[in-house]
Amino acid sequence: MIPEVETERLILRGMVREDFPKLAAIWQEPEVVRFIGGKPRPVNESWAVFLRIAGGWAIEGFGQWGIFRKSDGAFLGQTGFFNAMRGLGPDFDDAPEAGWVLTTQVHGQGYGREAVTAAHRWFDAQAFGGRSRAMIEVGHAASFAVAEHLGYRPLRETEDLGDRVMLLARNIAH
Repeated sequence: MIPEVETERLILRGMVREDFPKLAAIWQEPEVVRFIGGKPRPVNESWAVFLRIAGGWAIEGFGQWGIFRKSDGAFLGQTGFFNAMRGLGPDFDDAPEAGWVLTTQVHGQGYGREAVTAAHRWFDAQAFGGRSRAMIEVGHAASFAVAEHLGYRPLRETEDLGDRVMLLARNIAH
């Protein structure tokens, strides 16, 4: 069962089939993908990711949640943890990766920081929690601000799928 996490303004919950069109639409927003691959994600790729999200919870015991606004139930994005098996080296691949994506409609309103902080609070409380990694495209100031707030520190810069990215590490003692 996927845990639900609540904040003052948000609910993080497992996604269901009915959430998929909204998730796919977010990955079509040019400003969303500007720092994540640079081009809108085809619907079939979004579907594959959607299924991987469900599988992560089933196999790993952690995963990504849908982010929903409490006041109106609006789907705002996704956040959580996953193992991408990127092959970027043991310093990066040795811990779950954190990620977050929100619709441009709520950029700059603090929802990202609120959701990602809540996801990390849950993760850190788990027996497997505390150590995580993140990958952020160089130049994505908003995501770097969230990562820094959560205690991520640079590991190294590299290239991923043609983009210059910074690999980050977060190690919280239990």
